[in-house]
Amino acid sequence: MQIAKNKVGFIHYELKNEKGEILDSSAGREPLGYIQGIGNLIPGLEKELEGKKTGDKLSVVIAPEDAYGKFNPNAVHVVPKSGFQGEGNEELQEGMRVQVDSNQGVQIAMVTKIEGENVTLDLNHPLAGVTLYFSVEIMGVRDAEAVELEHGHVHGPGGHHH
Repeated sequence: MQIAKNKVGFIHYELKNEKGEILDSSAGREPLGYIQGIGNLIPGLEKELEGKKTGDKLSVVIAPEDAYGKFNPNAVHVVPKSGFQGEGNEELQEGMRVQVDSNQGVQIAMVTKIEGENVTLDLNHPLAGVTLYFSVEIMGVRDAEAVELEHGHVHGPGGHHH
């Protein structure tokens, strides 16, 4: 059986950046289960997996446009530090992720700089603008169950558990 729309694929993967640093890996875990063609994976990786079958191995390079998008400088904002008072007991620090209210609803932002009373927040995905290097092995392919399609994710090992 081949990976195709509404099929469940199970993959082991390793993700690296252009420096060769490992960003993520399924090593030591169950293979990742996902439903093909419904947006469970980044578009570029889904496209590369289409038509593959159990046992196939591939190395792919995914451009930012087919992953988490280009870095958007308009998604970087300087806000007053006073807006963070009462956010819990944790001291605001660079590198920290915080929830912010935006005109698109609640979003996660990275604190990239604290300078006096100014806090710089980056609403870009942490991998925006990054070319991704995947090594993937297809561990299995099966038909998605109706409930999985309804819920939009795989159930059981390698997937979501209710």
